Amino acid sequence: MSCRFSGTIQSTAAWLGLLPLGLLLCTAHATAATAPVCSDGAAPSPTMFVPRSTPAEMILDVSWFVWAICSLIFVIMASLMLWCIIKYRRSAGDDKEAPQIYGSNPIELAWTVVPTVIVFILFLVSARTIFEIEKTSAPENSLNVTVVGHQWWWEFDYPEQGFVTAGELHIPITRNGKPTSVYLTLESNDVIHSFWVPQLGGKNDVVPNHINHLWLEPNMTGTYVGQCAEYCGTQHANMLITVVVHEEAEWNTWVSNQQNTSIASASASDGHDLFLQTACINCHRVRGTPANGDFAPDLTHLMSRATIGSGVVANTRENLLAWVNDPQDIKPGARMPSMKLTPQEVDQIVDYLLTLK
Repeated sequence: MSCRFSGTIQSTAAWLGLLPLGLLLCTAHATAATAPVCSDGAAPSPTMFVPRSTPAEMILDVSWFVWAICSLIFVIMASLMLWCIIKYRRSAGDDKEAPQIYGSNPIELAWTVVPTVIVFILFLVSARTIFEIEKTSAPENSLNVTVVGHQWWWEFDYPEQGFVTAGELHIPITRNGKPTSVYLTLESNDVIHSFWVPQLGGKNDVVPNHINHLWLEPNMTGTYVGQCAEYCGTQHANMLITVVVHEEAEWNTWVSNQQNTSIASASASDGHDLFLQTACINCHRVRGTPANGDFAPDLTHLMSRATIGSGVVANTRENLLAWVNDPQDIKPGARMPSMKLTPQEVDQIVDYLLTLK
């Protein structure tokens, strides 16, 4: 993707009141300078400042509103303080104490009523937005996807389409010519995770034995990136999220391919047989073969994904060789162990994996 640079000084403000001050300062410094935005509207790293979905736009609008009110309060208070410092500064030779005023009903009323009104307004605006973005039922014409968090990767189940994939969430920008609402059912297979793709929506916890929901409504195609936002163990930082928003026809083609089962290739028969003879089939699933594990990612169309290891490295032959040989070299702490295969066996299995398109 070709990228351009667009000014984002406005985005600096959006974090105020939503994130700790330290993160605010870091973000402000980074975004004020001009943040990269790709030609399809996606940013190369997570950012809420370039929204590409209805819920993300709502969140940014609230952030701007909070920033505007906080900025106004700051300007007023700073101006009053500066005025008092200048007007009532001690003159040379003036040792007399300034007149003291004890109690003022108008002043006390003002600093009680005004903050109360401000807090009430912020509460109403925030509550309204929260209710709008936290839908408890699927919107009309929505695409339903079940998202399952694992240590440390994401599983995506498309119940209507009848297949399961991993690592990348693919969604259409329209269905039957109408904007698509993507309704995500969030579940966890182990510990608490948090699903967050800033350009498409807010963050939502993924909790064991509990179901949460999140909806997205993309308005521009592109590849958007996110991150697990809840510390979930050793490889939390490498539990990345990729969301690919397609045109409707392109998404239908992708779905058709994902619905196909695996077809054994004669050129990789040795790797195919070896794969089915190892413990790989206890964890991984390859539809159309005896491999029916559900502990690890579904590999039926592995080579249709851009990355492996939940976004840690690109999905290339070289990286697959390193991953199959010993995943701990790439992602220390990953649940997949080294199978202690010989170099020849690793080559054979990778040759087979390369046919899973």
